[in-house]
Amino acid sequence: MKLALSYSELSTIFSAPLPDTNLRIETVAFDSRKINHGEHTLFFALIGDFRDGHTFIKKAYEKGVRTFVVSQKSTRSDYTDAHFIVVDDTLAALQKLATFHRAKFHYPIIAITGSAGKTIVKEWLGQLLGLKYNIIRSPKSYNSQLGVALSLLELNSSADAAIIEAGISSPGEMIHLERMIQPDYGVLTSLGSAHSENFDSKEQQLNEKLILFKHAKKIFAHSSIDLLPPDDRITVVDVSHHQELLKSLHFSDDISTINASMVVAVALEMEMAELTIKSGLSQLDRVALRLETFDGINDNVIINDTYNLDLDAFRSSLEYQLSIAQEKDRFVIIGMSDTDPTEKSKLTAVLKEFEPIQYRFVDNPNDTIEPIADSVILIKGHRASHMEKLASRLRAKKHQTYVEIDLNAIKKNISYCRQLLPRETKILTMVKASSYGSGMEKVGVFLERIGVNYLGVAYADEGAELRKSGVKIPILVMNSEEAGLEECIQNHLEPSIYSFSQLDAFIKQLIYNGKSNYPIHLKIETGMNRLGFEIDQLQKLVDVLKSQPEVRVQSVYTHLADADDPNSAFIHTQFSRFETAINRLKEHIPYSFDRHILNTEGILNYPEYHMDMVRLGIGMYGYSSSKPHADKLEEAIRWYSVVSQLRKVKPGATIGYGRIGRIEKETQIAVIPVGYADGFRRTLSDGQGGVYIHNHYCPIIGNVCMDMVMVDVGHIDVHEGDQVEIIGEHQGIADLAKKMGTIPYEVMTGISKRVHRVYLED
Repeated sequence: MKLALSYSELSTIFSAPLPDTNLRIETVAFDSRKINHGEHTLFFALIGDFRDGHTFIKKAYEKGVRTFVVSQKSTRSDYTDAHFIVVDDTLAALQKLATFHRAKFHYPIIAITGSAGKTIVKEWLGQLLGLKYNIIRSPKSYNSQLGVALSLLELNSSADAAIIEAGISSPGEMIHLERMIQPDYGVLTSLGSAHSENFDSKEQQLNEKLILFKHAKKIFAHSSIDLLPPDDRITVVDVSHHQELLKSLHFSDDISTINASMVVAVALEMEMAELTIKSGLSQLDRVALRLETFDGINDNVIINDTYNLDLDAFRSSLEYQLSIAQEKDRFVIIGMSDTDPTEKSKLTAVLKEFEPIQYRFVDNPNDTIEPIADSVILIKGHRASHMEKLASRLRAKKHQTYVEIDLNAIKKNISYCRQLLPRETKILTMVKASSYGSGMEKVGVFLERIGVNYLGVAYADEGAELRKSGVKIPILVMNSEEAGLEECIQNHLEPSIYSFSQLDAFIKQLIYNGKSNYPIHLKIETGMNRLGFEIDQLQKLVDVLKSQPEVRVQSVYTHLADADDPNSAFIHTQFSRFETAINRLKEHIPYSFDRHILNTEGILNYPEYHMDMVRLGIGMYGYSSSKPHADKLEEAIRWYSVVSQLRKVKPGATIGYGRIGRIEKETQIAVIPVGYADGFRRTLSDGQGGVYIHNHYCPIIGNVCMDMVMVDVGHIDVHEGDQVEIIGEHQGIADLAKKMGTIPYEVMTGISKRVHRVYLED
């Protein structure tokens, strides 16, 4: 981003008085973690679902930022040498800046929208047009109200055209994107079910998307879209129109062919020669829409982003690396099959902006890499450089069964739950039991990064591990046993206190450590009959608290016993009891404290009882027993394995231990490396459960073994090494739990630590 904005221009854009200075703004930022040198940065204090940017002004200031766009006037007097532009809405102000910047350029702007396929079409179109033109395109999935503004600010005079992706989720949003982008050409990839629940009809959804092309001179829409209005500007695109050219595409699936047909139609409109298009189609990359993050050898974290090496994607990946690194060192490895000095120079310039501790260009993925430990390693490269092989070499060696954790889905689910609550309600996310089996440290760091207020763990040692991972936000320890009280203090963890003996033990530990005013969380028993102070014990509790300056009540909470039932009378009884307890405590505690009662199902079924904070658990992974809400959540956990071996078996043969799997007719079985030691229960044996291979259900034959299982694949075409879905598109967590005879919680927490975890994020 090279904006070269003067203070005079800023003053005009925002109608704000600013001093006469030679300082120029080169870039904008809204995330203080992604700032290296802030002198020429304009910081926007954006207010989102999870964070208020005004709370990070201090960090941005410490990194050199002296120019801020804010909506809270109180910050103006905090820093004498800083300049604050006060606006009503900081996001609208950023969009205003993007609109101003876009108006400077007169080359073609292509806008892409649709329910699905828009990111792939944008990436492929950028690759194809890049054979003839200098193209700027939105980084990855920058298609939101914020993402579009940031994409437009990347426009510069060296380009010949730009491709901007635009996405909406509800009516009224597209008009803001259209005003910013003002596209010359429009591409409508599809009209499907994504966000359809926010529109009254499919026609309303279509009309909202078409607003983007209000002033475009030509629009390309795929033939699968019905209800298209009569408009001479619209060209309907079908795969049959470009069959000869599409033969060059090296992907054979229907979705890829559809997306490529849209790309070809636009490329022809942009006067590209058919021979060039054919050549380009044969070189298109398989687009990795999400960054893959996993554990590496030597306690490293590996970011595998090896599908292309354009500058926009490179900068985006470096920003992501910077944001997740915490205190870890950052290393970058770039694969270049053909060392182009000009390209290498441009990449090096971008690298210097981010100042990783070390970077290296390699010609061969088999090159020896010097030992790196306890760092975040970003691996980038052209497809031809095969850097995915290097990423595989650096992966911590675990067996072929793995779990994918979709961090973007977790964020969406938290956002959905937050929409049910007042903005000021705090969010505590539970990461106990290794974050329901998803990996406590990685998920904890992510949750802190997106802005949750608290983390909750079961035991002090879990909180200590989070602290070692760099987590700094408050952590509530739900089961603070006496043996872990010292660990709580040493790691600044906040214990739940539910008995007098436990309170006495903790106060003694605080006195020993010379601590006072230490935050604790009181648990009240209201009907769960598990842990907590009884209401008739509150007077005694208050007497202890008033006499002991070592502790301070941070929050008071209780646990709902029946929140799964949206019509439970008992929930209202519990809330009434809890209110009684709160009022009694308020009479004697001379300071404010937070109150919380809702877990995931409570948030979904009884949001009116939100109080000051809520505790979100398995719901952030997309599971709920509440059907209306479950349909709007996105499952964040997928579990895969592979086919290790195929075997033909004849009638009368038996399979596995105990010989209970008997074959009645000749078939083929697949051996899969997952068993009850991985959390794939033995109750799934002999047809009780199964997996999916190539979209086909394959039942288990015989008993589930400790490390493997056998399934019937006689009805499908399958090969060794093919992917096996255990939890995914065809078999959700609830489906597998039902077959196991348990609940989704137990499925998730039962997945063994030896199963490799892979983290995906846009």
